[in-house]
Amino acid sequence: MLFRGWGEAVDARWPDVSTVVDHVGVRHLVVTRHALVKRLLTDPVTFRPDNALDAVTPMPVAALRVLARHRFRLPPTLANNAGPTHPELRGIVADALHPTRVAAQQPWLTTLVRQRVTRLAAALDAGEPVDLYADLAADLPLLVLARLVELPAAPVGVVKDFARAALELFWAPLDESRQLTLAAEVGRFHTVLRDFAATGGGLAARLRAAGHSPDVVVGALFFLLVAGQETTSQFLTLLLHRLAGELEVRAGLRAGRVAVADVVEEGLRLEPPIVTWRRVAAVDTTLGGTAVPAGTSIVAWLARAGRDPEVVTDPTGFRPGQPGSRRHLAFGAGAHRCVGAHLARMEAAVVVAEAASLLDGVTVVRPPWCPDNLTFRMPDTFVVRRG
Repeated sequence: MLFRGWGEAVDARWPDVSTVVDHVGVRHLVVTRHALVKRLLTDPVTFRPDNALDAVTPMPVAALRVLARHRFRLPPTLANNAGPTHPELRGIVADALHPTRVAAQQPWLTTLVRQRVTRLAAALDAGEPVDLYADLAADLPLLVLARLVELPAAPVGVVKDFARAALELFWAPLDESRQLTLAAEVGRFHTVLRDFAATGGGLAARLRAAGHSPDVVVGALFFLLVAGQETTSQFLTLLLHRLAGELEVRAGLRAGRVAVADVVEEGLRLEPPIVTWRRVAAVDTTLGGTAVPAGTSIVAWLARAGRDPEVVTDPTGFRPGQPGSRRHLAFGAGAHRCVGAHLARMEAAVVVAEAASLLDGVTVVRPPWCPDNLTFRMPDTFVVRRG
């Protein structure tokens, strides 16, 4: 991925703010320190979210034409909205993902995960390899989200392919041929979303009732399907992979010495699925003593901020419950903090509680591989075998 050193601790040798030229020739100001990243995220007046969903690789005219044929538009809705409509839109989505509604899904999700764990444990006992991404984690967040917001009826595989295509199209380094392929895939599903936005129930109906345009309804659904479920399935996979190498933590879980919630928070700090996020300077300003002209693209290095020694006692060690562990910025901060944070935590807690035992006595056959991407880690698989 672009920031391959994201997993290292921030130390005195790493500048608070630095300028880099990324792999598609776009210059960004990169911010790493926890305090500066938090300032960046909590001041939407000085540092606007307007560029949050801009394509990292500028799209050629041919790809834009493909999207236009599908009437693809992403107006300011959630992540890229600093306007007056944001609080109301966020409130409607937040109500759909209210902690009470999320808690009501936990028994159902627990039953489903237990069924899968039983099946996977039997396969491992029989000497078979199992893929904990494909066979356990990949679709869980989508299934829960569909129950909460009444998503359009579409095969799970189609939605997952669309979500990963969108993450690649907007945040990866690409050649023109790949951009055309991805634009066609994203455009096709965008047409499905547009139809659902006009007639669907649940969240779509509530947004329509509040007077929001079809484009805004589609934008909210688009963001939920991309960021609201795909990032969580990525996190579940990354967390399970990390736990495979943390024997003492798993022993603590079995003995009740380590709390599941603390494991989830330490996982979010050390294995966040979203490595960076972007802002643009609205005015001439400074960050960490560095001049920032208006219009500057700024990358908030969320993953590095979670390893800032000024915040956490052991920046690189997996120590659930250590001081500072919960101060990570995996969900962002401020007005645009992830509206689904409570949902992601619940899903991760269920998976840790029910599936960590699958990792006992296994060998990693194929660890997760993450493609080159500015923001998302996008692990593709996690295969283990007993013995």
